[in-house]
Amino acid sequence: MNNENGFLNINKPLNITSMDVIRYLRKVTKIKKIGHAGTLDPLASGVLLVAIGKYTKKINEFMGMVKKYETTIDLRSFSTTDDAEGEKTEVNIQKKPNLEEIEKTIKNNFIGDITQIPPIYSALKIKGKKAYELAREGKNVEMKPRQVKIDAIKILNYEWPYLTLDITCSKGTYIRSLGRDIGKELNTGGYLTMLKRTAIGNYTIQESVELSKINSGNWKNYLQKINNKNI
Repeated sequence: MNNENGFLNINKPLNITSMDVIRYLRKVTKIKKIGHAGTLDPLASGVLLVAIGKYTKKINEFMGMVKKYETTIDLRSFSTTDDAEGEKTEVNIQKKPNLEEIEKTIKNNFIGDITQIPPIYSALKIKGKKAYELAREGKNVEMKPRQVKIDAIKILNYEWPYLTLDITCSKGTYIRSLGRDIGKELNTGGYLTMLKRTAIGNYTIQESVELSKINSGNWKNYLQKINNKNI
């Protein structure tokens, strides 16, 4: 049925996987053909675009859109997962950077086309197996560098040791890697304590719907279409 094709702008809550969202929506909608446009880690919240029915053909288009994130970095330590979940290693910091030094470091090293190494604990596949599965098995995981594009980074707040940023970036950017690399450039630590995706293209967190509000009786009310057309 045409009125069952479309997409949902979900505000993914913390502590569940992006696949948990899909499973829940399959149960609620009784539709199997559902997919999302870009994984959010369990410790990340925010915009998750979920395509339903024929709109699953649009997933690559959604994934190619510019992403916006808000994140807080703890500059005291590094983490095995580059976020709060991992084992922390505190850094012996000789000098706490001031705001001007942070602004200069970001401007000189992290705007435009940059190369980053994805976190070991990621869903990227190495020889058919997810990197985090190999890491949990204690195997040596070598992640290949990849090029991504950072359009803009705005400092929202800085009170040692916490640095909060607003980031506009391309598909494939790992904000965990960015947090770690900013710390390395500052000669501090760097791991994420908070990550929220605030937009994918023009689809914003302000217009998203809480997953808990969606049920079998109302999910179609939240269904969006592109230019109000069916595909």
